[in-house]
Amino acid sequence: MNQPIDLAHLPLRVEAGLPLRVSPMQAGQTLAQHLPALQQLVHERLEVEGGMLFSGFAGIDVAAFQGFAGAFGHPLLSYEFGSTPRSKVGAGGVYTSTEFPAHRAIPLHNEQAYTTEWPMRIWFYCAQAAEQGGETPIADSREVYRRIDPAIRQRFADQQLLYVRNYGNGLDLPWQQVFNTDERQAVERYCRDKGIQFEWLDGDELRTRQRCQGVAQHPRTGDWVWFNQAHLFHLSALDAETQEILIDSVGLEGLPRNVYYGDGTPIEASLLDEVRGVLDECAIRFPWHSGDILMLDNMLTAHARAPFKGPRKVVVAMAEGRTAEGRR
Repeated sequence: MNQPIDLAHLPLRVEAGLPLRVSPMQAGQTLAQHLPALQQLVHERLEVEGGMLFSGFAGIDVAAFQGFAGAFGHPLLSYEFGSTPRSKVGAGGVYTSTEFPAHRAIPLHNEQAYTTEWPMRIWFYCAQAAEQGGETPIADSREVYRRIDPAIRQRFADQQLLYVRNYGNGLDLPWQQVFNTDERQAVERYCRDKGIQFEWLDGDELRTRQRCQGVAQHPRTGDWVWFNQAHLFHLSALDAETQEILIDSVGLEGLPRNVYYGDGTPIEASLLDEVRGVLDECAIRFPWHSGDILMLDNMLTAHARAPFKGPRKVVVAMAEGRTAEGRR
């Protein structure tokens, strides 16, 4: 077992908080020079703080980022059953961050909390900071859990959530992109293995349903966290005009995505507005600097994206896949 690391004698500058900020004592030093100390620091502090920001290190590019993210004992994961558009960057588990238009904000969420398998760790590398905006706000999912109305929390825990997705039709990602295959049989095998109900529709379109957790307990720390994407998948995440257009064109059952209580009953929009309010209260914002790497425990810390102007390049890696306890 590792001896507790002596921060006072660590050849790094460490600033407390979420995220824990780590930087070299001298300019020009690289992550590789300090890798053993950084590995031990992550081992001891990541699941306490929830997130760490490595800033000011020299020589970072996508390849160095890939090597750093892969240096913590788990191979990098591929992006499967995604809900947003991403592209591979090079080889070996590095992807672009969500490719939504720059003017759109992406609300706080835990990666892949809309399914029953997710990465425990996620890294973001800022190759180019935006001229304006473009931050990656974060939030302590333990604090979100504590602040959510206990009645709401209990209802999400007891009933769980049912996510319904319709792929293609020009309204959302095609199933071929989500499942990384053109073969229906491969999709069906994946769905059966993951406990996802599927239904093929006219026009080579696909609908899936999956019952998932509303809250979760961290497997190592024992902390309870708010862990779902109901506020993102629910119809109320869209503005009123878009809601009306979608319902008129495809009906409630044909919406690109929606979420219900686990028994299929509707979730109240007002309830999710309350959840969004708590998330906003818990948001922590800090500026990106080109070359920064943010490492998060994906269960303990949610992340978001602020709108931005000018070029921006942030790439992502994930590791240590986790399956929900008692997956149905």
